[in-house]
Amino acid sequence: MFWKKSSDGLPGPKDIPELVGRHMVVEENKDPDWVWKLKGVVRPADKKKAFYCRVFDDSRAATSGVKIRDWTSLDEHPELILWEGYFDKEANVVRREKVGQPKS
Repeated sequence: MFWKKSSDGLPGPKDIPELVGRHMVVEENKDPDWVWKLKGVVRPADKKKAFYCRVFDDSRAATSGVKIRDWTSLDEHPELILWEGYFDKEANVVRREKVGQPKS
């Protein structure tokens, strides 16, 4: 991934990973026009091509006065997390881990 890394080594926000977006649209029946406008931050998981992902609305974060730099930026603002889960590009697996449903 060509994600810009923050000072603590975690990648900065980018478009949501394709596997995550596809999961939200196909498995969770979310509006694709809404989903593909969202941003995501990731942190590595236990495997080389596996990551934890948090999805958020960049414009909502900006309106709230919150600058999202990386995964940890959302620790203090859980209300901005629309989807949180795990994805493994090698195994083609996505699973939602955050409780609650995002608005769409």
